[in-house]
Amino acid sequence: MTDLLDYDEVTARFDPVLGIEVHVELGTATKMFDGAPNAFGGEPNEYVTPVSLGLPGTLPVVNATAVRYAVMIGLALNCKIRESCRFARKNYFYPDVPKNFQTSQYDEPIAYDGYLDVELEDGAVFRVEIERAHMEEDAGKNTHVGGSAGRIQGADYSLVDYNRAGVPLVEIVTRPVAGAGERAPEVARAYVQALRDIFRALGVSEARMERGNVRADINVSLREGVDAPLGTRTETKNVNSFRAIERAVRFEMQRQGAILAGGGKVVQETRHWHEDTGTTSAGREKSDADDYRYFPEPDLVPVVCTPEWVEEVRACLPEMPAVRRRRLQEEWACTDLEMRDVLNAGALDIIEATVAAGAGAAAARKWWLGELSREAKERGVALEELPVGPADVAELAALVDKGELNDKLARQALAGMLAGEGSAAEVVAKRGLAVVSDDGALRTAVEEALSAQPDVADKIRSGKVAAAGAIVGAVMKATKGQADAARVRELIMEVCGA
Repeated sequence: MTDLLDYDEVTARFDPVLGIEVHVELGTATKMFDGAPNAFGGEPNEYVTPVSLGLPGTLPVVNATAVRYAVMIGLALNCKIRESCRFARKNYFYPDVPKNFQTSQYDEPIAYDGYLDVELEDGAVFRVEIERAHMEEDAGKNTHVGGSAGRIQGADYSLVDYNRAGVPLVEIVTRPVAGAGERAPEVARAYVQALRDIFRALGVSEARMERGNVRADINVSLREGVDAPLGTRTETKNVNSFRAIERAVRFEMQRQGAILAGGGKVVQETRHWHEDTGTTSAGREKSDADDYRYFPEPDLVPVVCTPEWVEEVRACLPEMPAVRRRRLQEEWACTDLEMRDVLNAGALDIIEATVAAGAGAAAARKWWLGELSREAKERGVALEELPVGPADVAELAALVDKGELNDKLARQALAGMLAGEGSAAEVVAKRGLAVVSDDGALRTAVEEALSAQPDVADKIRSGKVAAAGAIVGAVMKATKGQADAARVRELIMEVCGA
């Protein structure tokens, strides 16, 4: 069992320093250097060409859309864009890299010297410095058959699928992230989440972490103090959920803290994250850049990004997520806490769409964060996967605004919509849910309720209008909750002469 130091003791004795490398698969139609489809799934080795397979005599051609996407990412991260940059060969042997080298960028990344201001849950902002963002290609996928946990150790044999080989990637590398202290795990999580939001806003990737569209390698080291030299780092590979990123940083801080507190030395190595146990395990000793024997790719000409073209790309960038959130918060008149609730529920897009469909912001938030969030949780699906959408919720909210439904009846109508009974109006008609606002019927109900409770009627007539609540309740019960409560109260006052 791994020894761990108490987290509070770790942060009291050591200063954590992070380094985060994020890979994002670009959503181009074809791969980085050939015309093979860039598609998820498919039969093994279906989306390949001779270039994807690294066959002798094949020559790569750079995907222009991938270059544009890389520049968009760099600009969104406040990076400088290199006017001319080259690809390089990163040499290493592994079965899922058929050429025995990865075409990447080394000393000439397309984007460099940037930063991203990350907002934490309490509204604090932490700046993460970006060292570089460079283009490269993805590797294939190994499947190890036999053994335990699907790892190569103890496997009977391995299968290789090259469908992913050559898929365009941008890798974003931070400078050492220091100064986060006890909030280092939260900073790591928020940073990767902010990147994911940017990728989606730019439209350069689906950015679905469960599919591996976004993967994070998390470097963690501890040092004696803020002025001490950097400690020995470990790199936890391919962490692909926000929760796992936070847990992996916390675990590594506690593991390394126990080693250092006991007088030991941390080994520079890659580590594997285990979601089931919330732990990391040793992989291989970490290679340095020299071990990869980088040299310029001889089969590709330099990529030239003229300042004029870069400015054209910049002019086409959409509103960035942080700017959009601030704008919507102001438009919706939300408090910081209310907006954090929206973000934590992953409901920003769907609420914005509901408001665009005609609902008030408060009503849209109420339905999506209330009844619909509970329903999504019970079904184990995302809000977008529920059988009602923004237009449906806007229609329901409009019926409430018009007084045709009260909250209780609207919840019943929503239940029918979720059950597939039709639109809000159709469910109301089928179930007979419309609010009773006919004065004749309501007056009769009020008179009957007053007759049944003469003592309450006397209190109302004597000026104790608060007693009217009992009569309103009786009328609502008699009408199965379908009476217009406000109109009922008015009629009570009229009948009692109050």
